Amino acid sequence: MNKQKRKISRRGFLIKSAIGVGVMLGVGYIGCNPLRRTAAGYFDEVDLTYNNKFDPNVWFEVTADNQIIFHCPKVEMGQGAFTGLSQIAADELEVNIERIKIVHASTANGPIDPFSTGGSTSISGLWQPLRELGATMREMLKNEVSNILGIPITSLKVKNGVISDGSQSITYGEVVQQVKKWSFPNPPPLKALKDYKYIGKPIPRVDLKPKVMGDPIFGLDAAMPDMLYGAVVRPSMVDATFQSAKTEKAEKMPGVVKVVVEKDFVGVVAKSRTEAHNAKRVLEVKWDIAKVWQQKEIEDMIKVGEGNPVEIQKQGNAKRILDDEEGVIKAEFTSPIAAHAHLEPNGAVAYVEGDKATIIMSTQVVSITRDEVADKLGLKAENVEIKPTYLGGGFGRRLHTPNAMQAAILSKAVGKPVHCFFDRKEEFQNDTFRPPTHHVLKAKLDKEGMIEAIEHNVSSGDVAFGSALVPNAIIPVIGADVGAWRGGMILYRKIPNFRAVSWRVELPFATSWWRSLGLLANTFAIESFIDELATKAGKDPVQYRLDQILDDERGKRLKGVIEAAAKKGGWNNKSLSKGRAMGFACSVDANTPCAQVVEVSIENKQIKVHKVTCAIDPGIVINPDGVKAQCEGAIIMGMSGAMFEKMEVKDGTILPTNYGAYKIALMRHAPKDIDVVLVESGGKPSGVGEPPLGPIGAAIANAVFKLTGQRLRSMPF
Repeated sequence: MNKQKRKISRRGFLIKSAIGVGVMLGVGYIGCNPLRRTAAGYFDEVDLTYNNKFDPNVWFEVTADNQIIFHCPKVEMGQGAFTGLSQIAADELEVNIERIKIVHASTANGPIDPFSTGGSTSISGLWQPLRELGATMREMLKNEVSNILGIPITSLKVKNGVISDGSQSITYGEVVQQVKKWSFPNPPPLKALKDYKYIGKPIPRVDLKPKVMGDPIFGLDAAMPDMLYGAVVRPSMVDATFQSAKTEKAEKMPGVVKVVVEKDFVGVVAKSRTEAHNAKRVLEVKWDIAKVWQQKEIEDMIKVGEGNPVEIQKQGNAKRILDDEEGVIKAEFTSPIAAHAHLEPNGAVAYVEGDKATIIMSTQVVSITRDEVADKLGLKAENVEIKPTYLGGGFGRRLHTPNAMQAAILSKAVGKPVHCFFDRKEEFQNDTFRPPTHHVLKAKLDKEGMIEAIEHNVSSGDVAFGSALVPNAIIPVIGADVGAWRGGMILYRKIPNFRAVSWRVELPFATSWWRSLGLLANTFAIESFIDELATKAGKDPVQYRLDQILDDERGKRLKGVIEAAAKKGGWNNKSLSKGRAMGFACSVDANTPCAQVVEVSIENKQIKVHKVTCAIDPGIVINPDGVKAQCEGAIIMGMSGAMFEKMEVKDGTILPTNYGAYKIALMRHAPKDIDVVLVESGGKPSGVGEPPLGPIGAAIANAVFKLTGQRLRSMPF
């Protein structure tokens, strides 16, 4: 169905969702599939934008030496957001980008993001409001110069932070020294794209130098005067609840300041990190183990047909057509539990002093963390300051921050700052894992070999549900987890009959956001199946896809990246080296279509990826180098997930618990060549961080089939 893209602010999204829940409950339509399909379609295409109702002075601080400190509500976790956002701000503020120093906004100093950093929305969500804020700030400064110099504002020009009428000049820094009360003009017109100096240019990363030089910029590096160290005991088994702890031995250990026992955890505060962890190991903790789980039991839970089904997409009568088994083609696919495995472990430095608390940490949810700490300690939210740092890997793991509350409780108990972080084993065992999945796909072809009907059923543990980001009131309305079915809808909407069904399973361990959410697993299943159908029909897989895509706006953008990837990647290259084959796949995520061609071989019974050609259409490109880097990173992370990563449950414990045993893609596995083609269409940026992760697994699997005749149906390969 051809729909216009919806736009809504993050706060508006939450409010309207809650209102929608109330309406549906009130009229008794809670179980109605049409309404759930409408909601699912809404979540699939919604544009989330930042609520722009802030004073520009909250975002931008002009110093006397004519520098601008940009207090950014989005956190930098390696995705390059700081660089792209600095480019946007510099262009509308009319300053050289070197004059902008971008810093993380704390909850006490700068705009507060009411949602999070994630979902590939940092640039796209701030594109419009940040330009408006920059332009408004520029006009506010011009207005003050008009008053100071007594000349019409229309005669003033701005260049690199200097306002002039041709004979008199004054810098932004000089202006702010003379302003006692600001006046706010109506939002001025924004520049045309052709007039931007930095947007669209490959500007070097603003966070490059501190990372290369090893500056203390991450949460783990944070320190406060007179700081102590904390260690919290966390369960090593699934489905375990803290009951009690014997603390006598730990209290006598060297360096221990205090052992803190709460209702839901026990922790140690000591003079050093080593002493805290040594004392933690001698605590005698009693856990209530509800059940000793095994891997087979988890796999039996994650099956299409188990759990609660919700129809998230429907056109025509796919179910009725496919119920007649004659001529039906069927395939099943699976993906395993996976860890985030980021380098920097979770934790926080906290100082609770009287009725105030300060937390320094790596977090993707600044506002939510503040509210959780305030609620836990019984403090006013405005008395809790969260100071976000650079993230040593995020990928959705830092959307959950109970570690902030634990560090704050330990600090309150000793009256001093406490540095409290996970060790590596705890990080692996107490992750919020990527859930396992099971997919069943069915299809029927017409006489010409085109798809007459297709159905995708996916069973998965929760991704978004149960997290602080999704209000509980939404869960019964949507029914299906909005993260688990990300990428799970049928893209080929020229097919007369298609259907997608999500089966929700509640697992006995925490599962949640993992970069791209369900996109990698869902695209692996659907795009592998589409390739299989093309083979059965005797059609070229690329042309087969093109022939079944609508010519609406979304379809044209998808066709654009498919054609670009096939052309640049040399699809059906007759001179391909012996022992190599190409595979193809595509997806749409965060309103960004992406297509990939991979070239693989089999060496020593292992898949070797030699080259990946990636075509992506992110609308307006802010920083071409940044977009290409994001694509390269997403492709390699997607390869890692598709080819290597896997966690398993054994005797109630999730294993493995460290790098090495937990296999990930290494330098030697990276393709020699990743060629990124930027296809720009549309009037605004769309997401980049996660969409390129979608096609890679299916593209590799399809190449392996072409090379060996074997269909890969389970990740990791």
